[in-house]
Amino acid sequence: MPGRGAGATGCPHCHESPAVDCPEHSPDQVWWPATDEIRFEGDYLPVWYEARGGYLDPATGELLPTWDQALDTIGPDDEPLHVVRFGTKFDAQGVLAGSKDATRCIGYLTKYLTKQLGDCHQPDTDAQRVHVERLAEALRHEPCSPTCAKWLRYGLVAGACKGKAHRYDHLGHAGRRVLVSRKWSGKTLADHRGDRRAWLTEMLGLPATDPTRYRWEQVQPDDDDYLPSGRRLLRSVADRLQWENALTEARRRAQEALAAELSATGRAA
Repeated sequence: MPGRGAGATGCPHCHESPAVDCPEHSPDQVWWPATDEIRFEGDYLPVWYEARGGYLDPATGELLPTWDQALDTIGPDDEPLHVVRFGTKFDAQGVLAGSKDATRCIGYLTKYLTKQLGDCHQPDTDAQRVHVERLAEALRHEPCSPTCAKWLRYGLVAGACKGKAHRYDHLGHAGRRVLVSRKWSGKTLADHRGDRRAWLTEMLGLPATDPTRYRWEQVQPDDDDYLPSGRRLLRSVADRLQWENALTEARRRAQEALAAELSATGRAA
């Protein structure tokens, strides 16, 4: 579960809570074409050439390379476009499920899930505001993926970008804020939701839902039971509180039953 913010210094950083032990980590390198030379900007733009199915440089008539062609030009003396590594302030702490530290960490991480990434820190001085604007401007033109249309700015035909990374309120973060690593678990998000539902119904002593008896559909605005977003939010909060209270009571009963069983075992011995 990564959380992301600008921090008090205006430097983007990341908070993560991996569900398993973190492996030994070496720097990750992204071998993409270079972006140090801007080829097209302002009124000087490439021209679409229908007969060739690509863009042309209007000054030279050169057909702009595709993504694969640009990758083929990366040589042994070139440097990776991006390098990601753990910094000097890397702080990894083990957290056990159900502990006070787990509750504190969950509250800290979910705080960022309810905010826009660009609103985690508000600049207080002119220097900070200039810094944030400069960061947002750089991310607006930085290619975010192999299919990002921003590559055309650097003379490369890649595709059409639908990512959110260039928006001011995303600070370069284009994906989901809560990620599931299939490399570790081999499960999809639907699998994890099913596991959580099964665990909760078992803990509360509820019968498992028969999937053949129900059909799940998204509520539409013209449905009779449709609620405005404000009322849905309040109902969701109330449901969460009710579930939390029920789960706390179920855990208490389970602990009492375990203590009674251990006590009976001790007397029998």
